[in-house]
Amino acid sequence: MTVFTRLSLTRQFMLASFIILFSEMLIIGTWIGRQIEIGVIHRTAAVTALYVDSLISHHLQYLISPDIPNDSHDTEVDALLTTTPLGQRIVAFKVWGSDGRILYSTNPVLVGLQFPINGGLKKAFDGNVYTEISDLNGEENFYEQQRWSRLIETYAPVRVKGESKVIAVIEFYQTMNELEGEIQAAQQRSWVVVGISTIVMYLLLTGLVNRASNTILSQQNELQEKVAQLTGLLTQNEQLHSRVARAASRTTALNERFLLRIASDMHDGPGQNLSFALLRIEELAEACAACKVVGIRKGAANNDFNTIQSSLRSAMAEMRTILSGLRLPDIKSLSLKETVERAVRNYEQKTGCAVNLAILNDSVETPLSVKITLYRILQESLANGFKHAPQASQRVKITGTEDYLLAEISDNGRGFNQSASPAEGHFGLVGMRERIEILGGTFELKSTPNNGTLIRAQLPLSLLEVDDD
Repeated sequence: MTVFTRLSLTRQFMLASFIILFSEMLIIGTWIGRQIEIGVIHRTAAVTALYVDSLISHHLQYLISPDIPNDSHDTEVDALLTTTPLGQRIVAFKVWGSDGRILYSTNPVLVGLQFPINGGLKKAFDGNVYTEISDLNGEENFYEQQRWSRLIETYAPVRVKGESKVIAVIEFYQTMNELEGEIQAAQQRSWVVVGISTIVMYLLLTGLVNRASNTILSQQNELQEKVAQLTGLLTQNEQLHSRVARAASRTTALNERFLLRIASDMHDGPGQNLSFALLRIEELAEACAACKVVGIRKGAANNDFNTIQSSLRSAMAEMRTILSGLRLPDIKSLSLKETVERAVRNYEQKTGCAVNLAILNDSVETPLSVKITLYRILQESLANGFKHAPQASQRVKITGTEDYLLAEISDNGRGFNQSASPAEGHFGLVGMRERIEILGGTFELKSTPNNGTLIRAQLPLSLLEVDDD
């Protein structure tokens, strides 16, 4: 069985089909041979019985006419069974009476003996011709057993002339010598036909299965090639995904560096120029206050200088505010908890509003890009909440797992209708969503009028750290 399972499907089918077809060939061939044998025997027996009935039955009519002497009939029957071709084919002959007594026999010793009526004898008395190959094991076949081992035994009814009444049964035996050759020849022809049919069926089935197997193998090879190609594409996709993740992480860090550079450039460039201009305006204002102005009223000049000074001071204040928003604190060395506390504390110092802060499982290792994004989300969401609902209480909840960081920022303010077009001041939500999704996270916003606002941000912690130095 182990060897069979190791074979290919085609070879398994060829071996199994050969065994099955060969077994069926033996069964069908044996059955057909047996049917041929029975058919030949019955045909020969039927012809012989008809021949016997036509020659002998009228000599047995004395059985219904006791007044007719039977000696002459017995003599004629003896002559038919000894001097005619019929007698050469029949080796034993008996005439049975309706009471089971033998009325005539080629063996005179059996005449007058009575035996039970059963088997073929009974069927003949019922009006049927019965034939079988007898092994001569019956009690009435004692003398036949001494000369033959097998004989063709036939029972044929004898009817009243012109009527259907059975008055006796004739029993005769024929040897198998003449029929065996005919039977063997017919059986051999049947075996040849069955064998050729089986071989043709086997070859056709094998050809079909072999063709199907080749098709399957070809499809399997094509499928394996496609799987190999798909595996390669998946590998490339994973590599590209990894590159995109690293690029997103690097982009977040680079954006902060870019904002820091902008802040530095504004501080060192326009900021310094504005400071110098303000200083010079103040000096000119003091000089003009002490000099005599011709054609221009001294008070009007002072007012102009004061207006310019006020505008410059306002511009400097706004620039410092913008710079403070662009410049991100140094959070690279901070932990997750320290980063969140820094963002919340800066907000509280600027607005004077307290925030309910809850940090759960703050021991997770957090990439820099995630900390930057989290800081900016806290900064933007808390500022938006204060801007649109300054009297509302705000709450921040941070939950960390091995794979994700979940931040929830909520307030109990007036909320807004999410299905409406974004109003002025709501565009910061778009920026927060983009910051989160560029890292492969998810952004969720829930808000309804008079029921507050909830921002839920989920950030992956599996991002590769990048060097942003």
